[in-house]
Amino acid sequence: MLEIKKVTDVSFARYGHVITDIDCTELAAKVKEVTPVPEDVTYVPSVPELEALSVFEEFQTKGYGELPIQIGYCNGHNKLLNGVEYHRSSEINVAVTDLVLMLGSQQDIEADMTYDSAKIEAFLVPAGTVIEVYATTLHYAPCHVDDAGFQCVVVLPKDTNLPLDEAHDRGDEDRLLAAKNKWLIAHPDAHIEGAFNGIKGENLSL
Repeated sequence: MLEIKKVTDVSFARYGHVITDIDCTELAAKVKEVTPVPEDVTYVPSVPELEALSVFEEFQTKGYGELPIQIGYCNGHNKLLNGVEYHRSSEINVAVTDLVLMLGSQQDIEADMTYDSAKIEAFLVPAGTVIEVYATTLHYAPCHVDDAGFQCVVVLPKDTNLPLDEAHDRGDEDRLLAAKNKWLIAHPDAHIEGAFNGIKGENLSL
């Protein structure tokens, strides 16, 4: 059984940290108003209604040192690991509802680009919590805590997760590139089309 720790636990420090100086109350309310919660999982990289809020500039300045950013969301119902991804940049998440993140470390990816799911750790992110997930942290879709599903804001550098302009098949890490600024390792049981199936071990479930 996968132990679920809190993001306030000291073990979370290797994966990210809790942000306390950005007020996301208005942002969370807007997410509840304009974004659906499907029975599966939906990710939308950029949502104009969210990016029109004043917190956009605060995220861009405080979170990303004035780099262009995007604010989107990941909502739905999920209990499985299915895959792990990483970026060349931190990701900021706002838990609109309680949710659980399964996290790992890029440093644990083996030379053949495989990853052992036994190294995953799970963390509860309570509703209203804002976290930075470091660039070297492996992550994927959140897991829901109750039957209503989860809602999560996703802040990233602009154009992250958009479709690639060209094929990437030069081997090694290049074969993991699944979208712009997104390197993905999938579990075979997840049947993610076009993904590199490099997760060894169990497709973890909460």
